[in-house]
Amino acid sequence: MSRPDPEVRPAARVYPASFKAQVLAELDAAGSRAERGEIVRRHGLYSQLIHHWRSQRDRAGLEGLKDRKRGPKPEPDRVENRRLTARVVELEARLATAEELIEAQGKVSALLQQHNRKSAEPKRS
Repeated sequence: MSRPDPEVRPAARVYPASFKAQVLAELDAAGSRAERGEIVRRHGLYSQLIHHWRSQRDRAGLEGLKDRKRGPKPEPDRVENRRLTARVVELEARLATAEELIEAQGKVSALLQQHNRKSAEPKRS
């Protein structure tokens, strides 16, 4: 008889806040315990999960039902560094464009001056 590998677990199911609110509204509207049991079975949920969702809703309403990011919070310095690095890249691109425009304006100005000199010279017949 083989045993399932204890390291292999099914992925945790994640429910959107709108689904949680909908299920809780259905359960609150249900009249009997049998109706509530039917709703829970239909969605494949456990009573402990419903209890947890109710606690979240009672604490913070619909916002409380939203999932929070797990894991360590990003360090503020790193976040600020990424933001500033992206801003530097954007500004360098704008600077390169501005320099190209200035160079082109200089060439146009030189051509116009050359054209004006030629048109100012008396024509020889």
